[in-house]
Amino acid sequence: MKYKLRFAAFFTAMIAFNLAANFAHPVTPTVIQELKLHDYMFGVALAVMLITNFLLSPFWGKINNYISSRLSLLICCLGYGVAQVWFAYATTELMIILARMFAGLFTGGIFVSFLTYIVNKSDPEDQGKYLTYSATIKSVASAFGYMIGGFLGEFSVRLAFLVQAGTLIAVAIAFFLICEPDSTANLKDIPAKQLMKEANPFQAFIDSRNFMCMAFVFLFAINIFINFGNTGFDQAFNYYLKAQLGLTSSYNGIIKAGVGFVSFIANMSLCIWIIKKTNVKKSMVVLTAFCALASIGTLISVKIGIFILFSILVYAGYSVSVPVLQNMVADQASPEQKNLVMGFFNATQSLGSIAGSLTAGFIYSVNAKLPFACTFVIYSVGVAAAFGYLCYHKKEA
Repeated sequence: MKYKLRFAAFFTAMIAFNLAANFAHPVTPTVIQELKLHDYMFGVALAVMLITNFLLSPFWGKINNYISSRLSLLICCLGYGVAQVWFAYATTELMIILARMFAGLFTGGIFVSFLTYIVNKSDPEDQGKYLTYSATIKSVASAFGYMIGGFLGEFSVRLAFLVQAGTLIAVAIAFFLICEPDSTANLKDIPAKQLMKEANPFQAFIDSRNFMCMAFVFLFAINIFINFGNTGFDQAFNYYLKAQLGLTSSYNGIIKAGVGFVSFIANMSLCIWIIKKTNVKKSMVVLTAFCALASIGTLISVKIGIFILFSILVYAGYSVSVPVLQNMVADQASPEQKNLVMGFFNATQSLGSIAGSLTAGFIYSVNAKLPFACTFVIYSVGVAAAFGYLCYHKKEA
């Protein structure tokens, strides 16, 4: 298969994955309410998955050097599909928490493998463009996945989970057939003692000292804060629509489809222009500030239409910031460290999302609007981190 055709097929399979990965999200609030679980479970359920995602992401980035991104995608998509079947039949808080933790073992490997495959197999002149495509697909297809899951949930909550699992298993096979091997070492050549060391997820964090510098500290801090803000906002928004506004899962899906459309237009025009034509360090400051200001609108809005409009702006700002930041991180990394760096990038993304999900879940119980105020505060801290990175580079120049 030719280079361009192979990547076209790869991105098509990525679209299918990101659609399926979000089928369950719009029906999760319904599951929590039908099972009469605590309100904070909407945050806890995602957070526990992200904790195992966080712990394993650097490991997957490192192990891909030996087993190849294509095998990781096969293993992880299959594992994620099984985890969602478990979630579909969970009836208690403990069962849901265990199912979500099991899913997190594999989701980190999927998103890391997306990044490592693009970085390893794309031509240098295509890397920034393909990373932008990857981030755009994640935000846009995820939004339309919400829509599909929302409508599936109108027929049956469990149907959304089962269709999701079946699609994940299908894309697992597709990725293995489409992708080329990209491992840089043979697993058979690795001594058993070294393999045990490599299999320790915490070793990957220890190995990060080989590339960590002040520039990466700022970049990973930005990543943590924007994902803290976005995940906390997203989890609160989904539950707010159901619990406070009484909207069904299909309404949630329709709104997210609108988000996907706006994000697609923004990423295919504004995002590429930012990467190619602007000083991305300055642009990152502007993007995080935009998200902070838009989140104020959600906090003070009293009409549903205005609240949803500002929410879409928050989502759109985040969707543009992700590929810009990914490209900044990839450019900062040396070729021999890119797999580990991108694994660490995904880990810090998960770390921010863990904090955002847990915070939103618990402070929502105090006041339903409080998570939106928290979003403004966290994005404001992200502005400070982005400004710090800009000043650091000016000093180094």
